[in-house]
Amino acid sequence: MSALLWKPEDLLAPPIVKVYQRRFLIAGVVASVIVIIGGFFQPRVFFRGYLISFMDWLGVALGSMVILMLRHLTKGGWGMIIRRIQGAAMRTIPLMTVFFIPLIFGARYLYIWTQPDKVSDPHLRKHLEEVSSYLSLKGFVLRALVYFAIWNLLSYLLTKWSKEQDTPPVRDNSQRFKVLSGPGIILYGFTISFAAIDWVMSLDPSWFSTIYPLIILIGEVLSAFCFAIVVERVLFNYRPMSELLKPEYVHDHGKFMLTFIMVWAYFSFSQWLIIWAGDLPEEISFYLRRINGGWGWVAIALVLFHFAMPFILLLSRPFKRDITRLVWLAVWMLFMRYVDLFWLAEANFSETFTVTWADIAVPIAMGCLWLAYFCRNLSSMPLVPAYDSFASEVLEPAHEHSV
Repeated sequence: MSALLWKPEDLLAPPIVKVYQRRFLIAGVVASVIVIIGGFFQPRVFFRGYLISFMDWLGVALGSMVILMLRHLTKGGWGMIIRRIQGAAMRTIPLMTVFFIPLIFGARYLYIWTQPDKVSDPHLRKHLEEVSSYLSLKGFVLRALVYFAIWNLLSYLLTKWSKEQDTPPVRDNSQRFKVLSGPGIILYGFTISFAAIDWVMSLDPSWFSTIYPLIILIGEVLSAFCFAIVVERVLFNYRPMSELLKPEYVHDHGKFMLTFIMVWAYFSFSQWLIIWAGDLPEEISFYLRRINGGWGWVAIALVLFHFAMPFILLLSRPFKRDITRLVWLAVWMLFMRYVDLFWLAEANFSETFTVTWADIAVPIAMGCLWLAYFCRNLSSMPLVPAYDSFASEVLEPAHEHSV
């Protein structure tokens, strides 16, 4: 059977996606009103929660773009089946561009380098003077414009060429995708590294690590894969995903999860080992702050539940092939990804472990708006590009089985 027997309209996301869109939008608007009121009275607390939430949801969008480009370079049914899910998440980058604007106005509540005259420590003040050519609000904004311009351009081109494969004739855009995806992944690596330095690592301008941006980078890719697994499980209850998603694809997704969890653990442990072995006061202070005052329990939780527990579960082949079980681990890893960002960022502001209302309310508000926009994107294009010359790998076996 030809893959073209699947009409594009048969491959559209089920109507339940639009129902979710409306629900998320309503919840997002209501929650946003609440957090805006809270932010008016406690702006410092609000912007701390806002930064963590922004990095969390931006990570799903950018990580999805990376996985999409990785799939264009490697091919395979594992990527085709989640290609449009990743594409819908990637196309939330314009929304995240808008969400970045409040951080510009909230920079003075987050970054000590925006107000060096208020720094009492003479050593820190001298250090801020030395790095002032880089850590300035003007540079902060200009570099962000470059980051978002590159990310939006990559998203636009990937989407434009993908849409061409929803209408006849059959197109092979693989060469164009390859030409863009190779340099695109490199550009992503550079931009997110500098963005991680600007937006998160500069919360403590006296500390620096070359591995730190890689921890942010791999966390984004991991969270994007987990998000795709959650979405494909939701869609698995409806056609066409119920006919297209096969155990071997789920198995591949589980193996990718295991890979990125191991890489995250490798980067995290490498940073700790190098800093601890160096025993330099200006470097080791990062971990001293994060193992005292209750923060050490969060660190232990990350070791156990961001690495050890999922690592053991994903060693099981049957577990990786069962979407109904794998999805629960994916949801858990999305939560632990937020905990990881919380541990990295919030410890800069509180010497003792503290959870504020913003750490809970802001991610919910931003997440609901993000998910509403994601559902809109997902509904706008078929779940599989029927006129992609490689789509038959996914569509033909499924159609024959259904017949």
